[in-house]
Amino acid sequence: MDNLELEAFLPYRLNRLGAAISQAFQKVYRKRYDLSVAEWRVLATLGQFGEATATAIGAHSHMHKTKVSRAVRALEDRGWLKRRQSDDDRREEILSLRGEGRKAYADIVPRALKFEQRILEALGRDGEALGGALSRLEEHLGLAAVSAPDGEAPRR
Repeated sequence: MDNLELEAFLPYRLNRLGAAISQAFQKVYRKRYDLSVAEWRVLATLGQFGEATATAIGAHSHMHKTKVSRAVRALEDRGWLKRRQSDDDRREEILSLRGEGRKAYADIVPRALKFEQRILEALGRDGEALGGALSRLEEHLGLAAVSAPDGEAPRR
């Protein structure tokens, strides 16, 4: 029987790194805005694409619908997002950011980009190779390139 060395097992390493990076990045927005990871992902998706349904946000960010729903409710309770009924399907609601949500997103984005830059600097010349390798893995796993949550062109 083969023995699995967990610390060298690529899926384990990727998951561990992802969790560590997510936890470190959370410091960028948690102290100032008291956002959870799920709230940040909803905020970031709406900030990037303008509007989307909760279902589309969940698919885009790979979050369970319960987490998306809780995050949407928390952001709505703060007055950071609004809902409107979809013209195409009356059962769906289109979500978008309100003024304070847009301000928070605009404040966090430069900090997020600086955080990313520090990671890339730590990687040196390997940063570009890692980006290419991640793209090939995403393609291999059938993960679509980043696009609007509904698969269409981003709405603004």
